[in-house]
Amino acid sequence: MGRSTGYAAATAERVPRQGRGVTVLGWIAFLGLAGAQVVAFNLSAPDRDMGHLQKIMYVHVPAAWIAFLSFFFVFVVSSIYLWRRDWRHDLLAAAAAEVGVVLTALTLALGMIWARPTWGVWWTWDPRLTTTAIMLVIYAGYMALRGFVEDPERRGVWSAAVGILAFLNVPVVYMSVRWWRSIHQVQSSPSTIDPEYVLGLRLNAVAFLLVALYFLLRRYHAARLEVLAAARLEEDALTGEEAHV
Repeated sequence: MGRSTGYAAATAERVPRQGRGVTVLGWIAFLGLAGAQVVAFNLSAPDRDMGHLQKIMYVHVPAAWIAFLSFFFVFVVSSIYLWRRDWRHDLLAAAAAEVGVVLTALTLALGMIWARPTWGVWWTWDPRLTTTAIMLVIYAGYMALRGFVEDPERRGVWSAAVGILAFLNVPVVYMSVRWWRSIHQVQSSPSTIDPEYVLGLRLNAVAFLLVALYFLLRRYHAARLEVLAAARLEEDALTGEEAHV
């Protein structure tokens, strides 16, 4: 028979060590993010209408892009978990969801900061804003579900199902500015913005991707340690009970 991949197999795993490569990645990611911000701010002139406020785009847009990518990763890894039932895929999905939730919250916060001087209000029930808020609530619910379900196998299956279904909202968020009447501008991309802003946007997108990857690996490593510690404690408790029989 093949090796079990469920949570019951966690006791057979060796305690993982976080490699030096992850630490190096962290330094590269955060230094790259700082460098991308310097380049973006110094090489692009203030917008004619919004002035320097426009430069929120260098964080707002990459945060949204990488949030979408994180949720797509949740979708893929959740599907693999339902197929393989490997507990590590469940932990990867959870780690990616956490990263995506943080980036989505950052996207909304920066959007509100931009909206107040531009639209005159902090919040309006615009289709893009509303669907993004719904996406944040859905994935926050995903995280809450994981906290409420104690049985790890059941938690993994239920979370995977929610992670797959929740992704259906991501393309709705992306296309909302085209499907419905919206005061939000169309999707920002190198083809829809002034060429002067393209380099800064691309550099920040890469930097945000590296930062998200770093946080994903760190959170996944911490989650593995938590699972392995719980599995060892349970095994020791059962062994202790059997020794007294």
